[in-house]
Amino acid sequence: MIAEIISTGDEVLTGTVVDSNAAWIAGRLYETGVPVGRHLCVGDDLERLTEVLCETSERADIAIVTGGLGPTVDDITAKAAARAAGVELKQNPTARAYIEEFFKRFARQISDSDAKQAVLPETARPVLNTVGTAPGFNLRIGACSFYFLPGVPFEMRKMMEDHIIPSLSRESAAGGRYFYREKRISLFGLPEAHVNERLVDLTGRMDNVKLGMLAEFPVIHVKLSAYGRDADAMDAAVKAAAGQVKERVGEFMFSESGRSMEEVAGDLLTRRAATLAVAESCTGGLIGHRITNVAGSSQYFAGSIVTYANKAKINLLGVSPDTLERYGAVSEQTAREMAEGAARAAGTDYGLAVSGIAGPGGGTDEKPVGTVCIGFCGPGESFARCYSFGFRNRLANKRIFAEAALDMLRRKLSGLGELRRKATERKD
Repeated sequence: MIAEIISTGDEVLTGTVVDSNAAWIAGRLYETGVPVGRHLCVGDDLERLTEVLCETSERADIAIVTGGLGPTVDDITAKAAARAAGVELKQNPTARAYIEEFFKRFARQISDSDAKQAVLPETARPVLNTVGTAPGFNLRIGACSFYFLPGVPFEMRKMMEDHIIPSLSRESAAGGRYFYREKRISLFGLPEAHVNERLVDLTGRMDNVKLGMLAEFPVIHVKLSAYGRDADAMDAAVKAAAGQVKERVGEFMFSESGRSMEEVAGDLLTRRAATLAVAESCTGGLIGHRITNVAGSSQYFAGSIVTYANKAKINLLGVSPDTLERYGAVSEQTAREMAEGAARAAGTDYGLAVSGIAGPGGGTDEKPVGTVCIGFCGPGESFARCYSFGFRNRLANKRIFAEAALDMLRRKLSGLGELRRKATERKD
């Protein structure tokens, strides 16, 4: 059973709206045991959409189409579907009754534009939408079973979960179900090309497992996937492949369960029943923002002190004016004192600090744009390290600075070595 996904609408085709629907649908289909052969996108063009539906009907067993079912003039999907199937459009009484009932909840009468949503290909079976006005429908075109759904994400997902996925699961089971297994191993500190060099010879050597890489700056995800009829065999193959990958990426791996760096660091703090405070200069609160995106972070996170100006570093963190004068704001000495000051001010077990040059200006030969100094303090120790990442883009540097700081925390709490992107050593 092969599926294709078709997204419709000029706003999706032109990039005005990001097509998150196709990605979500593909994931759910694979989890259901239905592999996806293609993703297509078509604008609000009746002839072109009809042509694509006809082409898809000759290739695929299942097709999921989103968008173009609303009440406006550019909602043409039902008309294109009727043309592709060679049938007439007719008012569907089941769909019409549902739309009327939906509007009764809001004490509104159905308008002619709203009623247009109940005009479906005459051989279609309505797929009711319990969270919106536009019903979907199921229609066979040639040998392919098409499911047409609204483009509104939460409506589409509700209809997929309530109607489409259960139907496809039954069909997949009846035909000898296939199983899909996937694992993502998340890495930080190795460029994508270096990850590839470590793993390239594994391609084709892992039993029925496909290896791929996804760059989600500044993190690299190694994706391992397997597809087949034996679920236990798929589980074992992916587990074995993950073991081979982990042997080669070692300390750069921070998660194999989809967790973010801040979640991993937070879990390590929780296990120690320890607390953390952060002092941020160049990242402007980004680290604190990321930490507090994790539910339950109040158990271990006291707060973030943003000290962008030197005066704030002195007054709020107790950084020595002499240190700033002698070494500068972007230095191991300053970053260490910032980390110590954050922990002292908040009364926490650990302190973390960042001070760097995000750019695009402000760099020097000695400290170019992309330089960051990360300070750490904990029970019985405090230190700082400077790293050079070399990006010219300000936001990219802020993101990688924050990731590197959280990674330093993770490494220290896990007893690992330091990140290997160290710039020139600077000591007192």
